[in-house]
Amino acid sequence: MKIDWSAIGSVFGVSLAVTVGLVALFTLGVNGLARREKAAAQGDSAALAVTGAYVCFAACAAAVAYGIYLIVAKV
Repeated sequence: MKIDWSAIGSVFGVSLAVTVGLVALFTLGVNGLARREKAAAQGDSAALAVTGAYVCFAACAAAVAYGIYLIVAKV
């Protein structure tokens, strides 16, 4: 049995990059919602921040759904 270490390293690198990307997207979404709260306290509108937050959350959900599809798909 021979272990392909470069393939293991490649999988590790891609999974690390995707994880960091998802965390960054989720953080941007939470930041957008926090800006909405701050703008509401000041009496301003934060429609762009809320829209950006929803887009970030939708992208996170799409990435998770795609990952589940890749795990479940019988290719």
